[in-house]
Amino acid sequence: MYQHNANSLATVFQQADYKLGGHGPRNMDILKQAFEAVDGETDADMYGQGKVIGDFERKMADYLGKPSAVFFPSGTMAQQIALRIWCDRKASKRVAYHPLSHLEIHEQRGLHELHDIEPVLLAEADRLIRLDDVTSMPEDVACLLLELPQREIGGQLPAFEELEAISAYCRARGIKLQLDGARLFEVLPYYQKTAAEICALFDSVYVSFYKGIGGIAGAILAGASDFTEESAVWKRRHGGDLISLYPYIVTADYYFDRRVGRMAHYWSGAEKVARLFNASRHVVTVPEVPVTNMFHVHIALPPEQVEEALVKVAQASGVGLSSYVKPRGDGSCFEISIGDRLDAIPEEKLKLALKQLDEALG
Repeated sequence: MYQHNANSLATVFQQADYKLGGHGPRNMDILKQAFEAVDGETDADMYGQGKVIGDFERKMADYLGKPSAVFFPSGTMAQQIALRIWCDRKASKRVAYHPLSHLEIHEQRGLHELHDIEPVLLAEADRLIRLDDVTSMPEDVACLLLELPQREIGGQLPAFEELEAISAYCRARGIKLQLDGARLFEVLPYYQKTAAEICALFDSVYVSFYKGIGGIAGAILAGASDFTEESAVWKRRHGGDLISLYPYIVTADYYFDRRVGRMAHYWSGAEKVARLFNASRHVVTVPEVPVTNMFHVHIALPPEQVEEALVKVAQASGVGLSSYVKPRGDGSCFEISIGDRLDAIPEEKLKLALKQLDEALG
């Protein structure tokens, strides 16, 4: 991000009457709203035990179609532990995943430094992992991790039939399949499947509660009972058993109930917004037609020019389209994730803002 304009763009975005993307500001109201209906005498969880955490873990295990689930303070912790367990069971220190997996680009080599596990990177960075990538993996790979959707390439998804073929191949060869389902809830409308039907293809599953759900933080790791029992031991080793996790759990539960049924609505909104972006001469979205509520906006102009255009649009229309711009090759990009905020933007104002963006870029 280009610092000389980033601050002004972020500020103008925050000052805009309407903001595109997300559910709203990440402030203390997230916690306050969730706790309004909670009896103040309700006992807190303690070191991973208690009714509040146990009930939520069982609820999510049932929703995901798995025998058991464990609540973690972070998905980073949960996924590294899942891969460590599968590697230990196969006595192999190799796992496979996409070159732009969160584990590869955002975790400071945590998987290697903490667990001595080395990744095998599958597929080119700009496309999804395919069955032929999987069939060419080294034989000693203990686990394959698939991210649904693939966030860093715009939230793309493979066909469900390809997922089924990859799952069958891995199971026939004793390769465990881990689902990076940080945004699993968002893919359900596209696949027209339940979470349990998708998760049945995987040996273990991670889901997040602060992305599409909009909670504070927290994650669930689900799978067979012996797997989750082992993961709970590793959670203690990682320092993940805080004395209490109930602020994360209560908000995760509250916003899950409030938003998981709205994912098709958010997806429909993303399709509408993407069409408006694609009407601009300089803009393409990836994917062109979104398959979830998320997509990337690619603009064939320098970041400084795009930032200036976004500032002009926000000031003129009152609609903030993005708070940041990143360089991408010879051009620029940013990400859009549609949530509750879109419903508050009058449609004519949104159309005007995108028309003004086209003019400002041109």
